[in-house]
Amino acid sequence: MRGLTEMLALGIVYLAACWLGLTQATIANAASPVWPATGVALAGLLLLGVSRWPAVFVGALISILWFRSGAPLSATLAMAVGNTLEAVLGVLLLRRLGFSPSLSRTQDVLAFTATVVSCPLVSALVGSLSLGLTGGVPWEGFFLTAWVWWLGNVMGALVVAPVLLLLSRPRQEPRRREALVLAGLTLVVTLWSFSGAHRGTPLAYAQVFLLFPLEVWAALRFGSQGAAFSTLFIAAASIWGTILGHGAFSREDGRTVDLLELQFFLAIIAFTGLLLAASRAERKSARAQLELLATAVRSVQEGVLICELRPGEELQLVYANESFRSMVGCSHQELAGRAPRELCGTGVEPEVQERLEEALRVRDFFRGEVVLAHKDGSRVHSEVQLSPVRNAEGHVLYFVATYRDMTTQKQLQAKLVSAERIAAVGTLAAGVGHEINNPLAYLMLNLEGVGQSLARGPEGLDEALACLESAREGAERIRVIVRDLKVFSRQQGEERAMLDVNEVVVPALRMAAHAVRPRARLVEDFGRPPKVLGSEARLGQVMLNLLVNALQAIPEGNPDHHEVRVRTGRDDTGRALVEVSDTGCGMAPPVLARIFDPFFTTKPWGEGTGLGLAICQQIIQAHGGELRVSSEEGKGSRFTVLLPSAESRPAKTPLPAAPTPVSALPPRRRILIIDDEPRLAQSMRMLIEPSHDVFVTTRGAEALAWVNEGQRFDLVLCDLQMPGTTGMDVYSHLRAHVPELAERLVFISGGAYTQATRDFVRSVRNRILEKPVRPDELLATIDEALATTSAA
Repeated sequence: MRGLTEMLALGIVYLAACWLGLTQATIANAASPVWPATGVALAGLLLLGVSRWPAVFVGALISILWFRSGAPLSATLAMAVGNTLEAVLGVLLLRRLGFSPSLSRTQDVLAFTATVVSCPLVSALVGSLSLGLTGGVPWEGFFLTAWVWWLGNVMGALVVAPVLLLLSRPRQEPRRREALVLAGLTLVVTLWSFSGAHRGTPLAYAQVFLLFPLEVWAALRFGSQGAAFSTLFIAAASIWGTILGHGAFSREDGRTVDLLELQFFLAIIAFTGLLLAASRAERKSARAQLELLATAVRSVQEGVLICELRPGEELQLVYANESFRSMVGCSHQELAGRAPRELCGTGVEPEVQERLEEALRVRDFFRGEVVLAHKDGSRVHSEVQLSPVRNAEGHVLYFVATYRDMTTQKQLQAKLVSAERIAAVGTLAAGVGHEINNPLAYLMLNLEGVGQSLARGPEGLDEALACLESAREGAERIRVIVRDLKVFSRQQGEERAMLDVNEVVVPALRMAAHAVRPRARLVEDFGRPPKVLGSEARLGQVMLNLLVNALQAIPEGNPDHHEVRVRTGRDDTGRALVEVSDTGCGMAPPVLARIFDPFFTTKPWGEGTGLGLAICQQIIQAHGGELRVSSEEGKGSRFTVLLPSAESRPAKTPLPAAPTPVSALPPRRRILIIDDEPRLAQSMRMLIEPSHDVFVTTRGAEALAWVNEGQRFDLVLCDLQMPGTTGMDVYSHLRAHVPELAERLVFISGGAYTQATRDFVRSVRNRILEKPVRPDELLATIDEALATTSAA
């Protein structure tokens, strides 16, 4: 029912358009400068669908029979078919060209113009040929008939179709006053141009061209709708005035009409208006997209940088959004013109730096983690994605970088790693306690023996010395155990250095040995692996976790039938290899497939976090290595750590040391000791005083007061963490007031660092001794520092 209603309405409108066109005929009462029925048919089928073509066919047939009653039936049918084919082919061509009825793109205007110029050839040729065959038009007038027919249909489509197409579109924002002013001016100029007495004169042409600015006004201010309605109004007025014998397109006799000039004028008006309106719409759309993009870039949570590639292959920052400015604590004025590398801190891994430089060199995409330096001196961990921006010729002009702040994620990750590390150490706590109790017991017994031997007088002196040596050995064993604990519980540990893999494995074995013995034999098979560049604390955590996993896979009570084997060496590709294998319960394939998934565990609830192996894999991957696993249920598991060799890296060649002049008796120096533990301070004093003058204080404030009073010291031994005035405070004061003494300050630390302490340790070059300090190490450090001072 709806289809019939639409076809009926289209047929009626088509008939009315035919009648209107014939009332404006200027040649033989049959040819009109603008044939509106063509525009009605094209717009109707485009809006309602090609399936409504019978309405056009019937409308054309009735109009020809009604208004050209003398035409033969065959010619009438042919002309109706031609008019219908013209509209159908036009719609199909427009759809093929991706035409939008809104006429808001330049390509839409060009596609529409090409269609309305080409498709009317069908109706013009079919109609003229049918009239020629039936004698309605002499053959010598065939081309003129086809020409006039084609021009009228082209103008009808160009003038009428846009109005009908745009009537179905939403109206633009109202500008009623401006629209009324424009309509009034157009009416006045049109009436003046086509109602005056001037016919075909230069003045008449000048009057006509005053309509062009008005058409431009309508297009630029009111878009395609304004341009289409303005064109329709000008066309109606110009045709009306020309028919009445007025305007530039009528001759002096008032009867002759220059049809081609009138049509050319209307075509220019229509095409110019639609093209300007489309350009305005595209520009408005592009501006809206740019504003949307700018708003999105400003509002996005990730930091966004746009850097221009300058002729010297240097990147220069030209834009930073609010999020990035907040990440680094700088304003746009402080960032503009700077090189991006100036914004990075010192925490970029060498491998990441190499990939970044390679991406910049070859103009390619890059993704990695970098550390940004905040204005207040803090470090911001971020993940960066760098993308080149190319012009139409393919040349890279800009780089766009997005930064995602990962500082909170890194802190949470560090807490998880720390928790898992403490959990692993906690698993071995009983064994560690046993390992400490043994040397502590004979340390105390030997010290008691020293007292008894000395009580006997000179004859017990040799025995006392032997007991003291045994006590020293016990203290050294305790020192090694404490050092191992500090390695595995260290909060810092991202600093990397050249490491011997065997030296990383040995402390982990010492920590786990007592827990392994009730379950299995511990077999050490050490080879000669290459040195690696890594973090001793992080790699030590991996080894300890793998050993804990191995011992937990073996039940207690039958150590002779099980073993945990640790093998080190070099694989076929030259990488360092550490293999931890056990003869425990092994793993089934479904468990093995998920062994590195975070929070996956086969242990009873409350006995495992499921993070141990996931963190181990992450640590090894961060070192550029691999963590492999193989297992067979009931036979055991094997974990293999592969780390890239660092022996091929160019090592820094140390400068040859200047020969130290031999002195028979080194001069005594003034050494200041600052430590809040009085017994430790006095012990260091007793050790150093035979060679130097020693001054001791347990308060940092008192030491600074001595310095402010003018007392001179050659060297300062200072505890890093003290109540009140800390070692960091002492360093800051000395650097500000006695900078040469700040260079001769040696820190002594127990290792329980806060975040502020860790940041401070990374920022200074001073020597830091870890408690407990061996006497020979302390004396050697003092001699080295004083020798450097003498050389300076």
